[in-house]
Amino acid sequence: MEPIDTLRALNEADRWIERVIAQREHLPELEELATVEGELRSLLSALQEAQSTAEPVRAGYRSSQETAQKHLTRASDLEKALASSTGSARELGAMQHELEQVRERIATAEDEELNFLLELEPLDETIASIKARAQPGVTRRAELQVSVAQLRATLDEEIAALRESRAELAHSLDASWRQRYDAALARVGTSGAANVDAGHCDGCRIALSPLDFDRFRRLEPGVVMDCPECGRLLLP
Repeated sequence: MEPIDTLRALNEADRWIERVIAQREHLPELEELATVEGELRSLLSALQEAQSTAEPVRAGYRSSQETAQKHLTRASDLEKALASSTGSARELGAMQHELEQVRERIATAEDEELNFLLELEPLDETIASIKARAQPGVTRRAELQVSVAQLRATLDEEIAALRESRAELAHSLDASWRQRYDAALARVGTSGAANVDAGHCDGCRIALSPLDFDRFRRLEPGVVMDCPECGRLLLP
């Protein structure tokens, strides 16, 4: 293969590798995954806010339950003591008075418990609703993560094969040509050579000056010039 033909093949190989790499990084599934994760982050924020609002209410509800139960236990003990007591009238009166106070405290605690429960129910409904709304997104995210991993693995294999073929092409190129090409590639990335299309370098897309374009057209066979703008080798 002539050096110019090898350069052209090497250039196309580098451009193709770049295209596959770009495809790997811009999969439609990646865009959808980013959208789904954004929605899930928003729902998570709403869930945390709802849970933060509900937590003190839930703590108050538990506390009122515990208080009511403590008073109920005390009331039961007093009722048993009164039923079996043989103490003096003064002792019985004191226990009866305490029992009445305890029953008042029970009523207060139960009222508080009911109020907390009424406040808690809509908050729990909100939390449950957010979780239900998030579930399809969680499922879809898992599906997309698997899909992206599989697609990237396939593209990684393709990139590895392309790079292997590219290495063979580069190895077959004369050292002087390879050095010029690699130097241009290091400067601009993507590819070290370019074609001239309607007077434009198809690497940097900039038009050659009339003088440079005329010089390009008059090059002897087997000779290439550098693009004055990007430095790529301009292939005849």
